[in-house]
Amino acid sequence: MEAAAGPGGSGVCPAPGGTDPGQGSSAAGSGPGAQGSWSGAAGGNWITAHPTFTEMMSLDVSDSTQVYAAFLVYLDLLEGRNWHEVQPVGVAELQLVCLHARAKEQEGLQVMVPVPAHILISHERLREILKKASLPPEDPDTLLSVTLAIVETDSTIVYYKMTDGFVMLDPPDDTEDVDNKQWRKKRKKLFK
Repeated sequence: MEAAAGPGGSGVCPAPGGTDPGQGSSAAGSGPGAQGSWSGAAGGNWITAHPTFTEMMSLDVSDSTQVYAAFLVYLDLLEGRNWHEVQPVGVAELQLVCLHARAKEQEGLQVMVPVPAHILISHERLREILKKASLPPEDPDTLLSVTLAIVETDSTIVYYKMTDGFVMLDPPDDTEDVDNKQWRKKRKKLFK
């Protein structure tokens, strides 16, 4: 797995009074930063009144910490990264709120799977997430893929793109690298 992006905490809207919900005193009064855990994370005034958060809470997912993590990723994608069509989708059998989103208007939908950082995920659980949360590929040669969005208690988000198999890298854009002998050797090895 490879980190697709660095911290995404900057995409979180500040709570009334100028504090971030994951830092120090949150609007909830007992938010994740106040206790160092995720307990009471969904109690903030502006968060609980947000229509998307309300929609996420109505999905068939019983874990409120997972819903809160999904809301933070929603805000990061929409506000911090300017993604398009960010829509929450409940996957009841996995007890997850996934987000279907487009990085750009003309690109295909991607599946984001928000996960609080303190949750341990086994290989079997990852395989189950890949099978049940990913969108069916339009091209039969395309591998199933999802992006895990790991959310820390301070609202930092790290994205990991996961696929069901190996993905061949595109050649580098820099013409100097294409002429590089090492690149040609690596390319030959990859396509054997």
